[in-house]
Amino acid sequence: MTQFDVSGMSCAACSAGVEKAVSAVSGVDSCAVSLLTNSMGVEGSASAEEIIRAVENAGYGAALKNEKKENNKSDDLKDGETPKILKRLIASVVFLLPLMYISMGHMMWDFPLPSFLAKSHIAMGLAQMILSAIVMVINQKFFISGFKGVIHRAPNMDTLVALGSGASFIYSVAVLFKMTASGEMGDLYFESAAMILTLITVGKLLEAKSKGKTTNALKALMKLAPKTATVIRNGEEKTVSVDEIQVGEIFIVKSGDNVPIDGVITEGECSVDEAALTGESIPADKEIGSAVYAGTTNLNGYIICKATKTGENTALAQIIKTVEEASATKAPIAKIADRVSAVFVPVVIAIAAITLAVWLLTGHPLSYALARAVSVLVISCPCALGLATPVAVMVGSGVGAKNGILFKNAAALEETGRIKTVCLDKTGTVTKGEPKVCDVISCSEISEENLLKLAHSLEIKSSHPLAGAVNEYAAEKGIEPFESGEFKTLAGSGISAVINEKECFAGSLKFITEKAEISDEMQSEAQRLSESGKTPLLFTVENQLIGIIAVADSVKEDSAEAISELKKIGLRVVMLTGDNKNTARAIADEVGAQEVFSEVLPKDKEEIIRKLQAEGKTAMVGDGINDAPALTRADIGIAIGAGSDIALDSADIVLVNSSLKDVVTAIKLSRKTLKNIYENLFWAFIYNIIGIPLAAGAFIALTGWEMSPMLGAAAMSLSSFCVVSNALRLNLFKADKTKTEVSIDKTEEIHKEESETMTKTVKIEGMMCPHCEAAVRKALEAFSEVEKAEVSHEKGEAVLTLSAPLDDEKIKAAVEELEYKFIGIE
Repeated sequence: MTQFDVSGMSCAACSAGVEKAVSAVSGVDSCAVSLLTNSMGVEGSASAEEIIRAVENAGYGAALKNEKKENNKSDDLKDGETPKILKRLIASVVFLLPLMYISMGHMMWDFPLPSFLAKSHIAMGLAQMILSAIVMVINQKFFISGFKGVIHRAPNMDTLVALGSGASFIYSVAVLFKMTASGEMGDLYFESAAMILTLITVGKLLEAKSKGKTTNALKALMKLAPKTATVIRNGEEKTVSVDEIQVGEIFIVKSGDNVPIDGVITEGECSVDEAALTGESIPADKEIGSAVYAGTTNLNGYIICKATKTGENTALAQIIKTVEEASATKAPIAKIADRVSAVFVPVVIAIAAITLAVWLLTGHPLSYALARAVSVLVISCPCALGLATPVAVMVGSGVGAKNGILFKNAAALEETGRIKTVCLDKTGTVTKGEPKVCDVISCSEISEENLLKLAHSLEIKSSHPLAGAVNEYAAEKGIEPFESGEFKTLAGSGISAVINEKECFAGSLKFITEKAEISDEMQSEAQRLSESGKTPLLFTVENQLIGIIAVADSVKEDSAEAISELKKIGLRVVMLTGDNKNTARAIADEVGAQEVFSEVLPKDKEEIIRKLQAEGKTAMVGDGINDAPALTRADIGIAIGAGSDIALDSADIVLVNSSLKDVVTAIKLSRKTLKNIYENLFWAFIYNIIGIPLAAGAFIALTGWEMSPMLGAAAMSLSSFCVVSNALRLNLFKADKTKTEVSIDKTEEIHKEESETMTKTVKIEGMMCPHCEAAVRKALEAFSEVEKAEVSHEKGEAVLTLSAPLDDEKIKAAVEELEYKFIGIE
């Protein structure tokens, strides 16, 4: 997508006109214009020159976005408009005050005037005309832009303001000339012409200041990147611009300094505040080999690092780019406002003309009819419609970025709140993707230390991840391996080596069964471990089993809590994995996933997503590599990725902090943003629907309500400000709040069923060993109402976590069928 800066736009009608003009250019596939950031994104084969020419022909200015260095990009977001508007407002007020003193102070409340004015109505009229004309010259921008829009057949908000103010001024001039002939005082509207412009300028000032606040999150990110860095060149420390650093160069970060670019620590250790990048408030401990990212802060310690990514490739630069691109896109819901904005100004002008005609035809004087028509022109506000969606998207994207959640476009920010089903990849998403030793079971004549020493000696030459887990565990215990020889990797999930002149084997239960005789007790242990989602590795020496070491991919600390939160907000949680059924079911039970699809190949995940989509909008959460087809197929693809890998093309959302809890936060933020957009659109529409008829005098017969042009201008000046201020409330969103929210389309009953869990403790007599526990667990978890069963033969009980009520008689029957004694339920 090619980015352009667009100048001269003042309202939604302007942006709609630019969009229409550029979309008509041959070779343009899509065009999105942002009134908020005065920017435009264009996709297609059309040249930049053709696009710029189309914008200029529509009456506006355009230029390719300036490709600045990252450390200077914050200049793009500096609020240059507010100071200009403020100067214009001050100058307007200076001349408006004496005008109001003459027109209202003297005429209505008999305030004193110099004798040369007080004795002549013509002189007072001339003074008002001059002062009003000065205010109009100060605010000539409205007239230039407004009449340019008419010339280019794309009238805008400035056209309405210019027509309203201009009509009041021209009418008053005509009355003034009539006064010179008759000598009688007439109805002058010079103060209305000047007051309309001044009040609209007040509104523009408030709007500009509020719009400036919507980019605060982006500005804060840009300010994080240091402009200089300390590097080591020729053995000496030198301070250089970050733009000069090359990949592979060595740089230093002292305590209290910001990390200038992405790198990896080669010497030293420290604690780093990564909150701005990941949203994680707890400092991260870093050591040799740890990655550090630009914009994070070294809280303590002295580290020497090797540069890995510079310039626009750093994690911080990628985050800024993602937020900018999201803000430049349009949410689907914005199409409603776009369609209205495209015809809004011509319709309002037509309504004003009809209003003028109707009041004249009903016998009212021209001054009265003109006041009603001018009120219609100045109260109408297409800006509120045009800003309703983009301001909410900008603030929502910024809040997400502050919490380590990157929405790649506005559509993702809108649609995430509408999903019904969340599919989770297991490895690396629900689990850590790092196998760890969890059980060490040695045969009676072998000590645990000797088992680990032999296992370490066997596995140390293997590159398999499970071998790595065993070696890491043994190293943590301080165990040194024996010398081994004749190492072999054997078909059938096993390895062999000669240790202390004895042949040793390691492998799966099936493989070791062919190498040694295994007792029923150890077979039961291996089976129990397998059923609980662990991988048992068996070890033999001279065809004698010496023990079992179980390895499992550990569940992330926050996975169960995150899945519980997803269910509480009314979502269906499904887990997809290529692991075997036992492992998959055990992990799903541990974290509380409602459904699980096991032994699924990456290409099959897409088909499962397709089927789930038939039941409602579906999100896929994965690591963005083997899950790419599923991430692309899903309505919303959410990539779990570290800060350095955020640019995953297949995902709509990137979770920088790699936490499943951020999925919950993303959904809640999306719902808040969508609700905010609805509120903005409602108030923008209702303001115009009520305000225009009121200004036209539609309610005069019923209520006697009339609206002066000045009051209409005041109302218009506040409308856009209110919409932008409402969007800024999204900054109050807290990612760590514990209160759960009801799904948009879920009823109270469904929510209650999803959020409430029940437990029952079943007292059982007769269980003697872990094998008994496994049998009882399997029987009880066969009930769909049982989310989890924790069985203990030592306590003689099974604690059931239920998702729905379960008849006690069914539980009793299941226990007694296994020939254990059912005591009762607590």
